[in-house]
Amino acid sequence: MPIAIITGSGTYALPGFESPDAELVATEWGDATVSRGVFAGTDVLHVSRHGEGHRRLSNTVTHRANIAALAELGADAVIGVTVCGAVDPTIELGSLTCFDDLHFLANRLGDGELCTFYSEPADRRRGHWIFETPFSESLRAVLLAGAREAGVAIRDGGVYGHVDGPRFNTRPEIRGLAACGVTHVSQTGGPEAVLCGEAELPYALLGYATDYANGVTEAATPVQTLLDMMAASTATFAAVLEAAVPLAAGADHAPAGTVYRFEG
Repeated sequence: MPIAIITGSGTYALPGFESPDAELVATEWGDATVSRGVFAGTDVLHVSRHGEGHRRLSNTVTHRANIAALAELGADAVIGVTVCGAVDPTIELGSLTCFDDLHFLANRLGDGELCTFYSEPADRRRGHWIFETPFSESLRAVLLAGAREAGVAIRDGGVYGHVDGPRFNTRPEIRGLAACGVTHVSQTGGPEAVLCGEAELPYALLGYATDYANGVTEAATPVQTLLDMMAASTATFAAVLEAAVPLAAGADHAPAGTVYRFEG
């Protein structure tokens, strides 16, 4: 079964991805563009959240179609990568984190709809996603091992804060998130975690700090620094994924939590 990789801003294609064959996969929630190929000697499915040229801003990413397509194509597990703003001032720019918790209080998609596959009464798939932690622990362990093998320093654990885009957050908003224990923010990881949970797909998320969120440091991070860090993130993500993906493909991964479904 293939491992799925979802990349974001700055990483629109996977370096070293062999013979990628892009296809449109029709789902109940629209079409998703998925590339099949070989990465690090492993069968991989790849989705670029934003598309080439950053066609989709965060508020128009088709999360339900993307996750439904990966499930339909038989993905065994899903690894997401994202660039982030640092909310914790001790985090160094250019550093990598493997998240172990999630702050996504609104639980809504970019168009305002609730973030769920279960939008119709009596849907036979309907259920409550019940979990202690929202990320697959076995998949997190593989990513941490891959980073060690690649010689990339990585932080084990952090709270990913999903924020609505496409604007960045104000200082009071960031202070509120910091008070909740959020360590990083970005605009796409929350729906992926929730939808993978509902689809019972193991999911883990890597974050690369490109800037400090508003008010975290006395001086704002220059936009050019953010852009430079975003460009640098591609090589870091690729190095870790190159080591981690073969490990992920050789292991059984349990999804986070369980979905309590209703009969009838």
